[in-house]
Formats: sequence, C-alpha cells, structure tokens
Amino acid sequence: MLRIYHLLIGFVLIVCIPVGINWIRPRFSLRNRDNLSVNSLSQNNHQAGKNIWTSILGNTYLPKGWQALPCNDLSLLCVSANGKNLGSVAIEISPVSKQSKFQKMLVNAGISSNNYADNRDPQYDEKVLKALRSWIDAEYSILSRKHQKNYGGRIDFSAQPLEIVKFGKLQGIRYGFAGLEEGGKVLEKHIHYVTFDGKSMYVINTAFTPEDIPSRFSKLENLAVFEPYLGAIAASLRLTTKDSLVTSQ
Repeated sequence: MLRIYHLLIGFVLIVCIPVGINWIRPRFSLRNRDNLSVNSLSQNNHQAGKNIWTSILGNTYLPKGWQALPCNDLSLLCVSANGKNLGSVAIEISPVSKQSKFQKMLVNAGISSNNYADNRDPQYDEKVLKALRSWIDAEYSILSRKHQKNYGGRIDFSAQPLEIVKFGKLQGIRYGFAGLEEGGKVLEKHIHYVTFDGKSMYVINTAFTPEDIPSRFSKLENLAVFEPYLGAIAASLRLTTKDSLVTSQ
C-alpha cells in the first residue's frame, strides 16, 4: 500500500510540475521580458555548420543567461545556461517513403497512398493526427517492452497523455513517458514531439535518463525548467505544409 502511495505521488509530480511551469512561464515572460534572453541565430556567430536546426530554428525566449543553439552534431540543439552545458535536444526527419508502417497508418486513417500531402481534404489534419496517434501507440508498445527488458519489474513505465500542439505551422502531438523507481523517485523522463508535413515525419526528443544517449539532460530540474520553452521552440520552427527538408532523399 505504501509503495502504491509513493508511486501516485511520483506520478502527480511528473504531471503537475510541467503543467504548472507551462501555465506560469508564458505569463511571466510576457510581463518580464527584461529577465529573458532572445535566442536568434542572426544575432550570434555560433558556427553550426549544416546542422538541421540552423535552417528551422526560430527566435525563442529563454530564461536570462540560457541559450539554445545548434550543436556541432547535425541533429542536436545544445542548451546551456551561463556558458554551462545543460543538455541537448535531437530532431529526426524521415521521408514517408522510408516509413512503411506509417504509410499503412496513413491509409488506415483515410489518406490515399497516391498523395499523402492532399491537404485539400477538409478532414486532412484530423486524419494525419489519427495516423500519428497510431504511430505513437506503436512507439509506446516498443518502449514499454524495452523498459521491461532493461529493468524487469523494478521500474514502472508511465506513459504520458497525448497533447495536440503546434509544430511550426503544422499540427503535431506531444507525448512521452517516465520511469518511476519504488518510492516514486523519477529515474527517467522522456519528451517527444512528432508531426508529418505530407512528405516527411519530424520527431523532436530529449530526456532525463541514466542512459548515455545524445539528446539528454543530466539533471531533472534543468529539464523541468526548459520543458515549456521546448514547446515554444517546436511551435516557432520554420516549417510549413509546403516545405520538406528531405524532398531530395
């Protein structure tokens, strides 16, 4: 009984902390912009090479002293505060031509395989969201099995509720999961955003995790502070329904 009580506390903290931050910070930022820094690639001389973030990252308000800039790695966004690295965020872009399972999900959602980008259909956006939900369900299944394999029954896999969000000028879905140790302690937390532009899938991901993966934060509290700003970054990306960064692939 005590273990269940602790797990409930851990779950409430995971859900409520980001919600509270999401509610407070947008209002705080509008009234206190002097305490925020504007991240603009045109205002710095950061050498990012051909990092994909360079082409799509818009201006983003961050806490004062924080920066989110393209890393040397082609798919990572580096997050720092006062010159100290805090973590990174990855973006993956995959042409639908290479996603056979997602192709079937699009067809099952009512989108013709002859034209995945037929947004003249008034129900197109809802059909895309239906296909994305199916894709996320499959992802959750894979992730939960991986969790069971890695941790047995020691860590509880807690999938987070799906949330429809802005992803550039597109609609996308925010999803993720947390791993709770006995007693409710958060061992890991993963955050993902996904969208589809008619040609390619875009997936943003970052995490607090003991795993040595490229896109991660070393401290949960830093991820918690950055989380609402990540939503703003996703919403301000320079993507439209007519653009695809991988049309030549």
